Amino acid sequence: MSEISPYLYAVAAGWIVAQGAKYVIVVARTRNLSHVRQLYLSGNMPSAHSATTIALLTVIGLKDGVGTGLFGLASLFTAIVMYDSLMVRRSVGEQGLAIQALIKEGGSKVAKPRAAKGHTPLEVVVGAAVGLVVGLVVFFATK
Repeated sequence: MSEISPYLYAVAAGWIVAQGAKYVIVVARTRNLSHVRQLYLSGNMPSAHSATTIALLTVIGLKDGVGTGLFGLASLFTAIVMYDSLMVRRSVGEQGLAIQALIKEGGSKVAKPRAAKGHTPLEVVVGAAVGLVVGLVVFFATK
């Protein structure tokens, strides 16, 4: 039986830690355990997309070196994902909220679309920090 790749551990751990942190933060803020949806929804603190891609990038950099093509590809992938969560998805989410408000104000019978949330700069930075820590832990745990 082959062992699981540390790269896949980094991806899974980055996602689980960040999504779990979202739940814990909302529960602490609201004092209500019913926010289970935070375990899979996009948006909020910290960015799971940033945490996941930075965790993977960290493991690749430490295992394979920062001068490799794989690290270059992972860097590009990480930059695109983080840019998208901060700029594109955030804008789309804000537009979705505006559309929902217009539908409500206008009394339209049109079903309100879901407004997926993107991330603030702070959520992306904190997600990246979480990813760095997760990547370091995975690297040293699987060394």
